[in-house]
Amino acid sequence: VRFANGKLQHPDSLSFTVYRNRDTAHPRKKHRRILVSETERLCYVGHNFGSEVMKCNSLCRYFVGVLDKNSGQMEVYNAEIFNMQPQLSGGRCQESQLLRCFVLLIPVLLPWHGARTVPSLVHAERDSGREEHSECRVEVKQGVGYFKVCFCLVQMDLCIEAFGTSKQKRALSSRRMNAVGNDAVNTAVSKAAANVIDAKGVTALVQDMAQDDVQNISAFLPPCHEDADRPEHVYKFEDILSPGEYEALRVPAAALANITAEEMAKRAEERSHCSFVLDELKFLPTDEKRRDHKARCLWFLDTLIKFSHLKVIKKKHPMGPECPHIISKKLMKNFTSLTYNNGSIQNLVSASMKAKITAYVIALALHINNFQVDLTVLQNDMKLPESRILDIAKALRLRVSKAKGVPGLENDQNHKLGTLSLPLPTQKAPEGQRKRKKMN
Repeated sequence: VRFANGKLQHPDSLSFTVYRNRDTAHPRKKHRRILVSETERLCYVGHNFGSEVMKCNSLCRYFVGVLDKNSGQMEVYNAEIFNMQPQLSGGRCQESQLLRCFVLLIPVLLPWHGARTVPSLVHAERDSGREEHSECRVEVKQGVGYFKVCFCLVQMDLCIEAFGTSKQKRALSSRRMNAVGNDAVNTAVSKAAANVIDAKGVTALVQDMAQDDVQNISAFLPPCHEDADRPEHVYKFEDILSPGEYEALRVPAAALANITAEEMAKRAEERSHCSFVLDELKFLPTDEKRRDHKARCLWFLDTLIKFSHLKVIKKKHPMGPECPHIISKKLMKNFTSLTYNNGSIQNLVSASMKAKITAYVIALALHINNFQVDLTVLQNDMKLPESRILDIAKALRLRVSKAKGVPGLENDQNHKLGTLSLPLPTQKAPEGQRKRKKMN
């Protein structure tokens, strides 16, 4: 265990209790545990599920070795690390935090025994069906008979004062000392918020929140040079492809630079490339240097789009042996996230990584097509919803307008056209969930 608020001076004085989920048939719930630790002053609670779970348990495995001093042999057991949080309860507690209620030794008059006796076991648990009064169901067992009483938390405290052990009384006193009233907290928070609003103003606070959102978005975008004097300098080509990576594309892109009309028709029929690449291959420049440059850009763009369709990267060369090593390394390093599964670390193309790939695809397409790109074609190639690619385009500071798409594509629907022009529009964080249109 690890205690969130410091280190223990006397760990031997602690008592621990472990609770497991009753649903042993459920594949995930059967592994859920709640660990409770009690000291004289506080009660600590730790979970191995939920938002408070420690990330280290999913990244590696832990073991505990128990050494038998007599035989000299050690037995090894699987282990988990629990982050123990202090339980400061004022009034009622949450159900997950009140799995262990108070263990009382109360003299109870059992009618079938006809005498006042001390029960051998008293177990209390939260009644989850009653949320307003925070009642507990206390089950008193002796022999084969048992007897149920309903207590509220106030009555339980009174029982502790009257019949509890010295340890339980100290815990009750400590809990009352550490209790913080909800009204006091709300008043303090409201006062602090009012002071901040008076000091900075509502407009400044809204701008700060928008700037924070923008910074979170910018982590998945190519570097943006807002002070650029030309569109090609806003997203520099060197930030998308380094000189070494660009040189490595010379060999694989040669097939696209020298493609014939027959080969192009065959690849279109086989759908060997995405629609954007097939459309741009029809307009390769006649100049050899410009033709080679566009072929390299198209090859890398096509590779990015194919890479975005993968889920879990299991192969060493996911894009095939013809992909240069430096390009494969770039894809794995910049466009995948690490995940732990079945005892091994895997590379995953998550939703956020797919959004990053989309941003780089749009930036590269702008360089290919004179800083104007048909977003709907890229949307169909990357299999994204329209709202997603429009949010990414607006985050890239593009001006989005309606334009007719390529005839024959998607029934000649109205396509969205993204244009990069100066001055750049004001950057805005993407809006929340859009309202659904009412269907007639």
